[in-house]
Amino acid sequence: MTVTAPPEAETETGPSRADRARAGATELARRARHRPVTATTVLLLAVAGLATGAFWSPLAGRTWADAVATGLPPLEAGHFWTILTAPLVALHPVSALVLLVVAAVALFWAEGRLGSGRTAAVLVTGQIGAVLVTLALVAVLATTGWLWAVDLSTSLTAGLSAGLVAVVAVASATVPAPWRLRLRLALALLVFVGLLFLGHLADVGHFLALVVGLPLGSRLAGSASADSSASVGGHGRREWRQVAAVGLLAIAAIRVLTLVVPVVGPLGDTASDSTVTETVVSVVISLLLAEGLRRGRRIAWIAGLVLGVLYTLLGLVVAAAVVFAQVTDQRDQLELVGLAVFVPNAVLWAALLVWLVVGRAAFAVPSRRRLRRRPGGSASGPEVAREALHRLGGSNLSWMTTWPENRYLAHEDLPEGGVTAYRVHAGVAVALGDPIVAPAERATALEEFRATAERSGWVPCLFSTTEALADHARATGWRALQVAEDTLVDLDGLEFKGKAWQNVRSSFNRAGKAGIEHRMVMLSAEPRAIVAQVRAISEEWVGDKGLPEMGFTLGGVEEALDPEVRTGLAVDAEGTVHGVTSWLPVYGPDGAVVGWTLDVMRRRQDGFRAVVEFLIAQACLTFQAEGARFISLSGAPLARAGDEEDGAGDGELVLDRVLDRMGELLEPYYGFRSLHAFKAKFQPRYEPMFLVYRDEADLPRVGLGIGRAYLPHARVRDLVALVRS
Repeated sequence: MTVTAPPEAETETGPSRADRARAGATELARRARHRPVTATTVLLLAVAGLATGAFWSPLAGRTWADAVATGLPPLEAGHFWTILTAPLVALHPVSALVLLVVAAVALFWAEGRLGSGRTAAVLVTGQIGAVLVTLALVAVLATTGWLWAVDLSTSLTAGLSAGLVAVVAVASATVPAPWRLRLRLALALLVFVGLLFLGHLADVGHFLALVVGLPLGSRLAGSASADSSASVGGHGRREWRQVAAVGLLAIAAIRVLTLVVPVVGPLGDTASDSTVTETVVSVVISLLLAEGLRRGRRIAWIAGLVLGVLYTLLGLVVAAAVVFAQVTDQRDQLELVGLAVFVPNAVLWAALLVWLVVGRAAFAVPSRRRLRRRPGGSASGPEVAREALHRLGGSNLSWMTTWPENRYLAHEDLPEGGVTAYRVHAGVAVALGDPIVAPAERATALEEFRATAERSGWVPCLFSTTEALADHARATGWRALQVAEDTLVDLDGLEFKGKAWQNVRSSFNRAGKAGIEHRMVMLSAEPRAIVAQVRAISEEWVGDKGLPEMGFTLGGVEEALDPEVRTGLAVDAEGTVHGVTSWLPVYGPDGAVVGWTLDVMRRRQDGFRAVVEFLIAQACLTFQAEGARFISLSGAPLARAGDEEDGAGDGELVLDRVLDRMGELLEPYYGFRSLHAFKAKFQPRYEPMFLVYRDEADLPRVGLGIGRAYLPHARVRDLVALVRS
């Protein structure tokens, strides 16, 4: 039971209300000194709002409105000072109050990231520049007779919103991934929807501030910028999918709003002639497509692509009709067909179309119908690999064959069946690890895989196979080249004693002092708050790499959500996740789990550095207690400890150097060689991993295919240049 002091005691011994008020005022003053631009701007807005009465009555209805608000009429009357007074007031009380709150929040955040000098410069120049260019643009457009522009030429505008848009656009360059992209897309969506559907003078100013502020953001933000050289390719699969889904949700929401609350926009009245039933059907279709895109379904991507192309083409035709009608003074006919809604929607669909095309590799998950087995030895769907692993066992990487991006060759003619998982890139069928078959049937499985690939015109190869599979392949005419090393820690008798394990013991001590405990869980069964933290840690790691998210033998959070995958979490007393590892099961021939393979290994940037050592060591103890024989720390792609050039042929040396060069180029971004060195802390034993291919003539194509498998978002010419180097 909690005992509280009576009010009298609190009054006698604790601070009085006056003391607390003085302390609050002191803290507010301290913060104001650190945010002078924010404090000054909010103070000016508050004083101006009170002095003009903008907080309680509309400004537009007053006889002296053109003396404080700006627009073409005040400037023509010689009221040039309104360029400076208009940002301090608003035309409507609601706008005045919203502007005051938004200015306080946005400037407080931006000033802390950009500094006071940059914030003030961007705010002032963004506001004044956007207003002046907007008025000049409207004056030019009004001469064409465009009713929207003519109406704006007689309108007034006020408020600081254009400057705030410019400040937020520039400050977004300082935000780490993935929030940088999310903030910019949200800002762009608000600005574009306002311009296309409302079209006030302020909306035009917002658009101009955004199109200038975003491209110059990293330069104007200076040393505070978090922008890397990454293009859109640096975003993870989940980010591509989520943005596409949110885009469709926005289109659906706009469809409903224009039906319920029509307004007059740049193209006329947005009142839709659609019925409620038509709107509901359209919204349901959008929601279904959004869910499919969120899951990365290929069928949803195709449907979105078709609709995007259709709307874009129709939008171009309608836009041409709008221009023609404006030129020929036939505007009345356009108002009959609701084009003021269709054209802005077509613009949004065109933007979504571009996103789907550029991020097409993120939408490779096949539909449920295609997850069924196909005749003629071909199969599709992770379940065929999962069933084969449970029955026949596999290598340390075999669980990766259950990931949905793979294709499958079912070995139905073999006595015990089985499956080979592969991916096709640049005309190369790259099988992942060993075929999942009985050991005595490896040679037959290899021949079936070769025949299937050659029938389709693909170059066959197998990447990251075991030494046993490489020996079988050599005996049947294939070639084999070591490309990586698997790092294994035997759990039998493992104890973290002695000088060699000092780093691991130190990680235990640091975790204990920080109140961090280890939990081995199924991530799919964890609360949503825990999963969200794991996603945030992963996306932060992916977003700032400067290169696209890698795949093939590297999984992520989506793969960790599989119910058969275990996840290690380092969690403190407040429930904050400091680090995460995921472990893939290794099945033996009797269908029992004999070991675990490390996949995801990421930590919070502000967490303690030894959290990964702590997670791995705790996983060793957990799996040891459960009877597992070993853990695999997995082979870091394009990294190995020894020099394998002795005895290799000329073609093998060429590919070996290409892969070595690729590993060198990617090291600053992904740290594979550093990762390989890190794993040495756990005193592992090494097992070689091989590339199996037909002959040396295939090596250029094989190198390109492997590069594409790991970097599916990279451009072809980049990989070709890499191979040529």
